[in-house]
Amino acid sequence: MGASGAVGQEFLRVLDEQNFPVTELLLFGSSRSAGTKHTFKGEELTVKLLQHNDDFMGVDIAFTSAGAAASVEFEKTITKHGAIMIDNSSAFRMDVDVPLVVPEVNAEDALVTPRNIIANPNCTTIQMVVALKAIENLSTIKRVHVSTYQAASGAGATAMDELVMQHKQIVNGEEPTVDKFAYQLAYNVIPQVDVFTDNGYTKEEMKMYHETRKIMHSDIEVSAMCVRVPVMRAHSESIWVETQDIVSIEAVKDAFAKAEGIVVVDNLAAKEYPMPFNLAGCDPVYVGRIRKDISNPKGITFWSVSDQIKKGAALNAVQIAQYLISKK
Repeated sequence: MGASGAVGQEFLRVLDEQNFPVTELLLFGSSRSAGTKHTFKGEELTVKLLQHNDDFMGVDIAFTSAGAAASVEFEKTITKHGAIMIDNSSAFRMDVDVPLVVPEVNAEDALVTPRNIIANPNCTTIQMVVALKAIENLSTIKRVHVSTYQAASGAGATAMDELVMQHKQIVNGEEPTVDKFAYQLAYNVIPQVDVFTDNGYTKEEMKMYHETRKIMHSDIEVSAMCVRVPVMRAHSESIWVETQDIVSIEAVKDAFAKAEGIVVVDNLAAKEYPMPFNLAGCDPVYVGRIRKDISNPKGITFWSVSDQIKKGAALNAVQIAQYLISKK
């Protein structure tokens, strides 16, 4: 569902790359995309109009990525015949009867689905908790401060197009078009992702607070500052962690190196650290600049980069489905 969008197209690539065991693949979309064609494993598939009918009869797993309003509207239509709905929107993430799952962190939560729905967390949360899990295994995490550096692609394909257009317009001496964001993104950073809430944090920042606690089954405190940067694809994060016990930096680096879904790029002598420039399109969560927090003996700080369309959306959802299949 949402097959023609940026995440929908990423789903097709990920399902192919992962050699996902598909017997039949159905594509659904709105009236704008219904009738368009996409190729999967050499087969041309036509996007069907999403309707309240029995099109989901016989479907085992439904990947939904068409926004929260569509997910809420079509929840019963999708799940009524037994399909498991793995939803990429924010619609159900904090519902107590819907598991919020990152397979490297809490895969077993996906096995309890009273509403036949599993929620995919926000992309910034997914990236962070994969890394936090490795540290949590060493000592309980008490507090996290995080600043995000979020790519234009987090706002969709049209936002990416706008960033490219703005650069061209500026080079040509033209007034840049501003539509997707509150301000020009080219040659700028915008310290606002999503709308502000009453406490001065944005909804994106509060998602990181609430979702992290639910995923990790913890009372961990998270304070986030989410920033949009003029990068095309892949989010970056600066993360400060305070643990219950003092943990050596060697133990943290070793935990990262052994953790599922993490790649360490941390060679200061060679100026090697993760960057979105060369990691867009990659599967893992990358970490580097790993060091002790000199202001806190129980603190660890590090830098992280991950492709938010891939791991932060499509891949995480497909990994959930792979886990479900492995448990049948």
